[in-house]
Amino acid sequence: MESRARIQLATSLPGVKPVALVGTRDARGGANLAPFSSIVHLGSNPLLLGMVSRPDVVERHTLVNILGRRCWTLNHLHPDLVRAAHQCSARYPAHVSEFEATGLTEHHEPGFAAPFVAESRFRVGLELAEIVDIASNGTKLIVGRVTLVQLPAERLRPDGSVDLEGLEAVASTALDTYFGITGSLRLPYAKVPDGSSRGS
Repeated sequence: MESRARIQLATSLPGVKPVALVGTRDARGGANLAPFSSIVHLGSNPLLLGMVSRPDVVERHTLVNILGRRCWTLNHLHPDLVRAAHQCSARYPAHVSEFEATGLTEHHEPGFAAPFVAESRFRVGLELAEIVDIASNGTKLIVGRVTLVQLPAERLRPDGSVDLEGLEAVASTALDTYFGITGSLRLPYAKVPDGSSRGS
């Protein structure tokens, strides 16, 4: 396949994925934003999230900044943020802030070096736990420990789940396609017929 078509196919294979703007800050204090759709839950105790950084054969501002500051933010999208977030994927020089280039607003939390996106309704702060090198293709799994979660109180359900539909959260596939989230049904915790809850 032609290179771009192969990339589109490869990024579509997992199906619909979460997408968020990753906020970082460089050594001189400049802010950076980049959309990531490779975000995955890795565990709840401690609460860990991972994301994949492509091979660093070219300068990867997000990876460099995470290695330097050891923290970053995830800023989930809603429909009003999609166009600006997509523009953040352009190859801006390191000295150009995607906040300024796209009209988004920095939000700061005391004691946390990385910038949040003020317009995001669902924000997560992470500190670097480890980086796992994936030898097969030169990518890196960046593992972060969640230290801060911000969302409207009414969007956090009593059972701890997040009301993604109410937040109008956006998902993505391929390099350029975005989807709204519509809830369909919630099912009770699955048990085997004898009533126990064995893991599989």
